[in-house]
Formats: sequence, C-alpha cells, structure tokens
Amino acid sequence: MSAETAATRPADLGALARLPCDSEGPVFREPWEAQAFALVLSLHAQGAFAWTEWAEALGAEIKHAQDAGDPDTGETYYHHWLAALERLTKAKRLVSADELALRRDAWDRALRATPHGKPITLET
Repeated sequence: MSAETAATRPADLGALARLPCDSEGPVFREPWEAQAFALVLSLHAQGAFAWTEWAEALGAEIKHAQDAGDPDTGETYYHHWLAALERLTKAKRLVSADELALRRDAWDRALRATPHGKPITLET
C-alpha cells in the first residue's frame, strides 16, 4: 500500500468485519456496491461525517432490516449500506429527499431500458 493510500484510508477499515476481501482488498458482487463503498469513504475523508456516525447509521439499518425479517446472510449487506448512506446524507443535508428520489427514478428508468447483460448507463 502506498503512503498516499495509507494516508487516505480510514484507520478502522478493518473494523468492517463482514466486508468481503481478498489479497488485494475489498471485493464486491456488483459495481454499485463498490461505488456506494467508495462514496462513504470519500464523504468521510471530506469530513461529512465521523466513523462513529457512519457505524451507528449502518448498524441501525441492519437492525431495522433484521427486525423486519432479513436473514442476515450477507447478500443484502450493501442494500443496508446504501440505505444508511441515504439516511445519513439526508440528515446531514448533503442531499435532499427530492434529489434522492430523482436519482432513484433515473436509475430505475436506466435499468429498465438496458438489455440484460449490458452495462447500465445513467444519463445525467
């Protein structure tokens, strides 16, 4: 790991116990999972929230999902990650509920318009 990477990497990244890793670092099932992960790291690095705030938000989302019957097999982990990210960015007023809804709708339209097996392109 380079000195620059070490300087920008959160000291407690290893505390994300259920994060799937290989010898190169984190691995993800889908590209959006990596993007959500990177967005959280970037927002933290910019001072948008503390790791304790993030841990509380993610923990609350996971607990809420488990209380609602999520079997906690790990397959929905990044859905909770994304829900926590949305909730925290709204609470911090980094994004509005309307902006999130517009982006969610744009992704839904792009998903439905994309043939199976092709990359989804989001028009901005």
